[in-house]
Amino acid sequence: MSEEKPLRVDARRNRDALVAAAREVFLERGLDAPLKEIAARAGVAIGTLYNRFPTRDELIAAAVEDRIEAGGRVAEAALAITDPWDSFVYLVENVCELQARDRLIGELALRAAPSQAIARAQEYGHGLMREIVDRAQRAGVLRPDWVLEDISFIAWAHIRIVEATSDVAPEVWRRHLALVLDGLRAPAAHPLPVAPLTEDELMRALRG
Repeated sequence: MSEEKPLRVDARRNRDALVAAAREVFLERGLDAPLKEIAARAGVAIGTLYNRFPTRDELIAAAVEDRIEAGGRVAEAALAITDPWDSFVYLVENVCELQARDRLIGELALRAAPSQAIARAQEYGHGLMREIVDRAQRAGVLRPDWVLEDISFIAWAHIRIVEATSDVAPEVWRRHLALVLDGLRAPAAHPLPVAPLTEDELMRALRG
């Protein structure tokens, strides 16, 4: 297998400019921001953008590559906490804090992974999260009918709350999360009206 040829100096400069511009624009306007705006901010033609990044997902992956391990680090720290409920709360609170602080991380929770590297990082983090959830349920502190896929409901609601309130009350999302966490305690559990999303259904929702 031949090694990938290094980019020419001008090609590397264009790529770096596009990635930097993409981070800025995505942070300002979200991951569906116009690619023409990114090319203009990078000072290159739109054709240059498509030459370097043929798909939006490839550009997104390049723009967020420095962030893909953040969730895994939170899950590792949470798993190290011995109290099962404190471990679960630490996980959920800190994932939500990451999403509130960094729009790129938050928007990644609303869509399928844009690259295999990001998918692998997410799978690693999800594996640790399942251990945390299982441990909390075995200890009888987390309602037994909750599944990891349900964390998407928390993330989706949380991201929209952050979007709506960040300019007027940037910490109010913590109130919503505290109410949610109280509802997840095992003693507060009541039968749920429908089954949870399966992993396949969740992936279909993210792609859709």
